[in-house]
Amino acid sequence: MTTLYIAIPAMILYFAAGFKLGLRLSKGTQNPGAKRPLLALGLVAAALHAAILYQNLFVVNGLNLGFFNTLSLLSWLIAVMVLFAALTQPLENIGIAVLPLAGIALILEQVFPSAHVVSGEVAIALRLHIAISIFAYSLFSVAAGQAILLAIQDRHLHNKRPGGFIRALPPLETMESLLFQLIAIGFILHSLSLLSGILYLEDLFAQHLVHKTVFSITAWVIFAILLLGRWRSGWRGRVAIRWTLWGFTALLLAYLGSKWVLEIVLNR
Repeated sequence: MTTLYIAIPAMILYFAAGFKLGLRLSKGTQNPGAKRPLLALGLVAAALHAAILYQNLFVVNGLNLGFFNTLSLLSWLIAVMVLFAALTQPLENIGIAVLPLAGIALILEQVFPSAHVVSGEVAIALRLHIAISIFAYSLFSVAAGQAILLAIQDRHLHNKRPGGFIRALPPLETMESLLFQLIAIGFILHSLSLLSGILYLEDLFAQHLVHKTVFSITAWVIFAILLLGRWRSGWRGRVAIRWTLWGFTALLLAYLGSKWVLEIVLNR
C-alpha cells in the first residue's frame, strides 16, 4: 500500500508530461529549450517509478521478474532511455505514447502483484543474459516508436498535407538516420543476448523456452536483413518502417508474449 502513494503521483506526472509533449507537437513548437521542463516532469516520474521498482524487484530470495513487474521494468527503462536521449536528440515526441504507457504499467504492477523469482544464487552469466536482453528489447521498443512516428510523417508528406505537428518534426532524413542508429545498437545487444543464451543456458529449445527462442531468432534475422538492406541497397522509408515493426512484433512475442502465456495463462 505504501508504494501506491508513490505510484499515483508518478502516474499523474507521466500522463502530464505525455500530454504536454503532445500539446507542444500539435502547436508545431520547434524550440528545443521548450521541451526541457516537460522532460523534467517525466524524469521526476521515472525517479518515483524507480523507487517502486527497487522495492518490488529486489526480494529476499533474489529478483522478482513476474510478468507485471517485468512489464513495469521495461516501460520504465524505455521511458528513461527516451527522456535522456531527448535531451540531445529529437526523440521527445515518442514520449507522447511512452510516458503514459509507463504510467499504466506502473499501476498494473500495483493492482496485479506477480511473482516469478530468479534466485540470487544463479550464475552471474545468466543474470547478465537477462540484463542484456532487457536492454535490447527496450532499445528496439524505442526504435519501433520512432518507426511509427516516421510512418505518420511519411504518410502526411506523401499526401501533401504537412500539418503543424509534421512541420515541428525533424527532417525525414534525420528521423531515418536516428532510427537506424537505434536499430544498430539494439541489434548488437540482441546478438550478445542470443550468444550468451547459447553459451550459458543448457537447452535453448526446452519446452518452456522454445517459443521465446524461435521468436528471438526470427527477430534477429529480420533486423539483420534490414541492416544489410540499408547498407547494400539504401533501404529507407516505408520498407524500413515495415521491417522494423515486423522485427519488433517478433521480439514482443518473444519477451512478453511467451512470458504472458507461461505465467498468466499456464500459471507456471
